[in-house]
Amino acid sequence: MDMHKMDRAEWLEFVHHGTRTGKLATVRADGSPHVAPIWFVVDEDSDRVVFMTGADTVKGKALRREPRFALCVDLEREPYAYVQFQAVAEISEDPDDLLRWSTVIARRYMGEERAEEYGRRNAVPGELLVFGRITKVIALAAISD
Repeated sequence: MDMHKMDRAEWLEFVHHGTRTGKLATVRADGSPHVAPIWFVVDEDSDRVVFMTGADTVKGKALRREPRFALCVDLEREPYAYVQFQAVAEISEDPDDLLRWSTVIARRYMGEERAEEYGRRNAVPGELLVFGRITKVIALAAISD
């Protein structure tokens, strides 16, 4: 298969494959870039990237100041592929939403048997729930083919 642009079904499958992390890009107060790995899911019903971060982290402070961000998910071996989202953050601190989404995210990365444990551990005051409304998707597959 030659390099090609992924359609929505392909990029959804790609970003949800296994435990791939996303690399979140934000901008610090001084204008310098910041990139950090995150656990995330895409809410397929609303096409929003969903993740959590601490309110006092560089990510949390940056998203409160400037809600635009980019997120890259990649395959780091042949045939190489990536999906890049551009999105606008909406932040929630609602306890019920925090627990629901932290458990969904934990299920992906820690498995069913530890989802509730990690969900409760992460759904605490001081954590932010970020819903990133996707505004643009760049998705390329089979880059080395």
